[in-house]
Amino acid sequence: MDLNFTPQEQAFREEIRAWVRANLPADISHKVHNALRLTRDDMQRWARILGKKGWLAWGWPEKFGGPGWNAVQKHLFEEECALAGAPRVVPFGPVMVAPVIMAFGSPEQQQRFLPGIASGEVWWSQGYSEPGSGSDLASLKTRAERRGDTYIVNGQKTWTTLGQYGEWIFCLVRTSTEGKPQTGISFLLIDMKSPGITVKPIVLLDGEPEVNEVFFDDVEVPAENLIGEENKGWTYAKHLLAHERTNIADVNRAKRELERLKRIAKAEGVWDDRRLRDQIALLEVDIVALEMLVLRVLSAEKSGKQSLDIAGLLKIRGSEIQQRYTELMMLAAGPYSLPFVREAMDAGWQGDQALGGLWPGGAAHCAPLAATYFNYRKTTIYGGSNEVQRNIVAQTVLGS
Repeated sequence: MDLNFTPQEQAFREEIRAWVRANLPADISHKVHNALRLTRDDMQRWARILGKKGWLAWGWPEKFGGPGWNAVQKHLFEEECALAGAPRVVPFGPVMVAPVIMAFGSPEQQQRFLPGIASGEVWWSQGYSEPGSGSDLASLKTRAERRGDTYIVNGQKTWTTLGQYGEWIFCLVRTSTEGKPQTGISFLLIDMKSPGITVKPIVLLDGEPEVNEVFFDDVEVPAENLIGEENKGWTYAKHLLAHERTNIADVNRAKRELERLKRIAKAEGVWDDRRLRDQIALLEVDIVALEMLVLRVLSAEKSGKQSLDIAGLLKIRGSEIQQRYTELMMLAAGPYSLPFVREAMDAGWQGDQALGGLWPGGAAHCAPLAATYFNYRKTTIYGGSNEVQRNIVAQTVLGS
C-alpha cells in the first residue's frame, strides 16, 4: 500500500490549486478562514463558479456530466478547496441526492434533475428526520398516499438544514404500514413551491435559522417524482447515508481549522502554554491518523481492491475531531470567546476591525468561537448518532 501521491497526482493538485486561487472570491475566502457568516449568495456564488467549470459535480462520472475523476483526484480537489478557504459545498444536491438519482432514478429523472444540480442553479434540501424519528429513522410517520398519478403527502420533517433556501427537497415518506418499518418507506422528490408546504425556522443559540421545520399539508406530488420502486426507499436512503457520513468526516476542513487554532493561540498569547500545546499536538495526531485512514481507502479504490465499509468509522472520528478543535479554540481565547453580537459582526465593527480591539468582545477572531462551539455539538448526532455508528462498525467491520 503506497500512500504517497504520484507525480501525475501532484501535477493535478497544482492545477486545482492554481484554478481555485484564481477563481475563489477573496471576500468569501476571508469569511471562511475567520468563521464569519456565509450568506445564501456566498454559498450559491461559489457553487455556480464551480458549476460553470464543471466541478460542482466533482464526484460524478463523465456519463452524468462530471469530470470522471478517480478517488485520489476527488480527494485532492476537496483538500485544495478547503485549504484555500472555499465554502463547503452544500452537499444535499451534488453529494447526496445526485448519486441516488444516478443509481436508482429513471433516465427521464436523470435528464430532468441532474443538470440543475451540476450547475448550482437549484438548491436541494434533505427531508429525513422527524420529531421522534432521528437516529431511529425507520420510525418516520410522514405519509404519502397514492391517488392515481399523484401522491398526497402529509406530515412533518425537522432539523432541515438550510431548508429556508430550498427549492426542491428529497424526502423519505411512508407508503405502507405492513411488515417491518423499513419495508414501507419510499423516496420522493418534492418541489418546495408546492401548495401545502410550510417552512418554519428553528433559531439556534447563535441567532441563525440554520435548521427548519417543514410541514406537508395535503401536498400533491406527481408519481413520476418517485425514485425507483415504491416501498424500496430504505435501500436508497442507506446508499445516500454512506455518502453523507463520509462527507461529515471532512478531514480537509479539519486540517484548515487546525491551522486556524494555532493562529488563535498565538494571537491570544497562549501558544507557549505547554498544556494547551499538548492538546493541540494530540489533535494534530488524530487528524493525521484520520487522513491516513482516508488515504488507505483511496489507495484500495485506486488499486481496484474492495475497501472496507468504514463510512460510519470516518463519521465517528471526523465529528469528534470537529468538536475538539472548536473546544480548543474556546480554551485558547478564554472569556473573550463568549461575547457574540451577530449584528455587530455583520456591520464590521466588532473586535479589532475597529476601535483598535477595544470592543468588549475582544479581538475579531474571537467573536464567532462560542457560536461555532455550540453549533458543532450536533456533529456527533446528525447523519446517524455516533452511538448507533459504533454498533454498525462493530457489526460490519469487526463482525461482532
